[in-house]
Amino acid sequence: MYFCYLLRCSDGSLYAGITTDPTRRLKQHNLGQASKYTAARRPVRLVWKEKLRSRSSALRREAQIKRWPRRQKQALIRRTRRRGAR
Repeated sequence: MYFCYLLRCSDGSLYAGITTDPTRRLKQHNLGQASKYTAARRPVRLVWKEKLRSRSSALRREAQIKRWPRRQKQALIRRTRRRGAR
């Protein structure tokens, strides 16, 4: 099982990624061990995640979301929160 996720960085920017373990990956991001982008923008918060069946589907979803404008990513986060999931 894979997850596609969005983080909100301390500067307000959004970061998309994939992982098999969102809790572990969030910890890595906050320790500065996951990516140069988030290491310079700590702390980060997990604001959205989606479970996917395969690595390839998670990579496709990540690529799709990365192409979206910021307002579309924020709408995704709001919709998910309204449904009570994160």
